[in-house]
Amino acid sequence: MCIRILGWLMATQLLVGASNIQAAQVITPEYQEPQVVFDFYFDDPQHIASALYWVRSTINPLLDAPYNMAPEMMDIIVVIHGTEIVTLAKKNYEQYRESVERMRYYHSLGVQFRACSLAVHDYHYQADDLYDFVDLVPSAPTDIVQLQMQGYALVTPMVKDKKYTIEEIR
Repeated sequence: MCIRILGWLMATQLLVGASNIQAAQVITPEYQEPQVVFDFYFDDPQHIASALYWVRSTINPLLDAPYNMAPEMMDIIVVIHGTEIVTLAKKNYEQYRESVERMRYYHSLGVQFRACSLAVHDYHYQADDLYDFVDLVPSAPTDIVQLQMQGYALVTPMVKDKKYTIEEIR
């Protein structure tokens, strides 16, 4: 009998608690103009497509109300030095077209794309093999350290293989 009463009390508390659940509150923090460096180093060149969403997720909310920042107000650099180096080679355009066009678009908004000269060399590319929106730096890790010393926030996108579509898990 005590177990039944205890079970009834717990069920009642769950129902009462569920009816008091509030919706999430939308807040608009006071954001400053971003000064950020994205570190792209992936084991699969296709992961650059997902990583570029991290750039989008930094820029787009700040362009819109209530922030209304102009792209010139954002100092964003993407340093590329993993397998995704191949996406920067003009000869691979057809294979990575969507990512290349997104990088071109972000570049038009002021995002700088830098590639590690060491990695470019490892993949047997030359500077003229790469798109004109890419700048070469001597070393990606050295560049990232220098940018951090200048006050840039470091963002290293975590990109995983997607197992499910949003519709499957919603």
